[in-house]
Amino acid sequence: MERTGIIIVAGGSGTRCGGALPKQFALLDGMPVLARTINVCAEALPGAEIVVVLPERYTAFWKDFAARFDVAEHRTATGGAERFDSVRRGIEALRSDPELIAVQDGVRPLASVGLIRRVAADAARHGAAIPVIAAVDSLREVECDAEEQIRASHIVDRRRFRIVQTPQIFRAELLRKAYDRPYMSEYTDDASVVEAAGHNIFLSEGERSNLKITTPDDFVLAEALLAAREEAESRE
Repeated sequence: MERTGIIIVAGGSGTRCGGALPKQFALLDGMPVLARTINVCAEALPGAEIVVVLPERYTAFWKDFAARFDVAEHRTATGGAERFDSVRRGIEALRSDPELIAVQDGVRPLASVGLIRRVAADAARHGAAIPVIAAVDSLREVECDAEEQIRASHIVDRRRFRIVQTPQIFRAELLRKAYDRPYMSEYTDDASVVEAAGHNIFLSEGERSNLKITTPDDFVLAEALLAAREEAESRE
């Protein structure tokens, strides 16, 4: 297996979930969301260096909070104003010399070991790989005015679109070079940064259960998915 460094970006404020703390610190079946994300990454890629990028004001909190749980070994780095800045700081914080670098959302605790290893294998083969799933709902493209109010829309062929997930994994030299550039508002994820630097992105098979926890309803769904997964594992 290629030497891998993992950057887990957990810099969000979590305002859409409510509560006193950001959603990455909320408990999911008795374990912080962020801890579950760290642990599955460590299980999927044994020996990988893990750097968790946090808002500065929560770095000390996480150190104390994580000590209460069984969390895989990791270090922390301080995030920046934009996700782009946080990923760049995560790259800079890596102490090892990995061949691959994986970037994972801190609030995707349900990515499976199989998914992570599949994307890593595709990245080793193609240089850059991201997990995607097909869109199942009907999609409409909208046209907005200067106040971003919808003034028109039209149907689009959903077969031409894919929903992007993480972890997104890249050859280390590609990701480092891509992030050695100024920030642009067009960057929506790491793949968009690497693509803008001139590299093609391979689309790996994602998983519908690889949920990004964003709203309170997502916690309900995540609890149900965890329960179903544990029941299936108990039958094996």
